[in-house]
Amino acid sequence: MKAIQKILVIDDESDVGEFVSAAADAMGFKCTATTDAKTFLEALTPDTTLILLDLLMPDMDGIELLRLLGERKCKAGIVLVSGVGKRVMETAGQLAQVLGLNILGHLQKPFRLAELEEVLKQHAAPEALQPAKQGPQIVIPKEELQQAIERGEFVLHYQPQIEIATGRVIGVEALVRWQHPERGLIFPDNFIGRMEELNLIDELGWIVVNRGMSEVGQFTNGDGKAVMLSVNASVYSLHDLKFPDTLVSLAEGHGVSPADITIEITESGLIKELSRTLDILTRLRMKRVKLSIDDFGTGYAMMQQLRNIPATELKIDKSFVQEMGNSQRYRIMAQKTIEMGHELGMHVIAEGVETKEQLGLLREDGCDSVQGYYFSRPLAPKALVSWLETYRSKLAVCAG
Repeated sequence: MKAIQKILVIDDESDVGEFVSAAADAMGFKCTATTDAKTFLEALTPDTTLILLDLLMPDMDGIELLRLLGERKCKAGIVLVSGVGKRVMETAGQLAQVLGLNILGHLQKPFRLAELEEVLKQHAAPEALQPAKQGPQIVIPKEELQQAIERGEFVLHYQPQIEIATGRVIGVEALVRWQHPERGLIFPDNFIGRMEELNLIDELGWIVVNRGMSEVGQFTNGDGKAVMLSVNASVYSLHDLKFPDTLVSLAEGHGVSPADITIEITESGLIKELSRTLDILTRLRMKRVKLSIDDFGTGYAMMQQLRNIPATELKIDKSFVQEMGNSQRYRIMAQKTIEMGHELGMHVIAEGVETKEQLGLLREDGCDSVQGYYFSRPLAPKALVSWLETYRSKLAVCAG
């Protein structure tokens, strides 16, 4: 039997609280509404799953409440409600995230029943609030990781990259997974940091490059053109002056053109030991390898360095993409990134595309290509081959 979801509402207008309670009750949720901050805090319990919080309160305003919720390490999802300007609500949302709170979105007063029901359906439904099941965090022994390398337990899943104008698959991003013999498939968040601590990350990087180059030939898009292979480069690899020569030598050994390889690098990776990194990046470009700046927009020093880096591609971070439809600020930042990338002669790709609306906005803004769950999750090689055989019918929306 599923537990009833508990919703807590604080709003200085009692009729708003009654309105929300009626809608929530009709959908099978348990809802408590109040106009008083003290009552609100007393009603807040660990099993509260969703909070609707009005920013404009007479005694204790919403910002003060957010601060208190942060101090309590509140885990409930929070929807900000107010009649203040959208920019103010966005800033309040950013503050809440800094405080470690889980901001799910905004409701601008006056809101309609349909808008409220959509929020409740998305964020208060039991299936939406079940936390992802994760195994206990353990410190992986060095010997176990070394054995995984020796036994070839690290595998790749690939996420297709789609050209918006044609719907054609132009590339795949290689993403490493650990196929553990006992624990099953382990995602990189659970082992990458540990491998960096143990100085094994560079070795893993070369495993990814080798496997990706050996597997990419089986991925075809139906028009006879090679599919680009994108791989993520560790900061440590970008300190090795032999990296460009080794990479190109491996490509030649696998029959892959260097021009069909894209090395993805994060902004934070670029700004460490810049002179050495620029040496390596420049030589990669001289060897025709493409360079992509991953997670663009999430760093702080990139605008000063972008003019010096021979990148061929900008990758818009998924945090911007996923908020484009809700925030004019994020939409403008994505637009300006696309404009700047094109003015610098760069290809612009957006990651994390999950909805038709996001795809439409990116198409409207002139973005070149996209990747994300709207098209496909990262797939094992055999699954990707099957997906590619039928992708044109699935992706007809791109050409529309």
